[in-house]
Amino acid sequence: MKTNKEWHHANRMPVNADIEQRIAWHIEHAKNCGCREIPEKLKLEMKKRNIKI
Repeated sequence: MKTNKEWHHANRMPVNADIEQRIAWHIEHAKNCGCREIPEKLKLEMKKRNIKI
């Protein structure tokens, strides 16, 4: 899949991001860029919190 370089440049993952920030970043990333999947560890946490992927 192709990387959306502009999106990545404008939306960097926060330094020392907590779990909420990581989840929010990966949700937006999935909407805007197809370069990689959401990590399995995060998918499991999102499932526990009833957050749709």
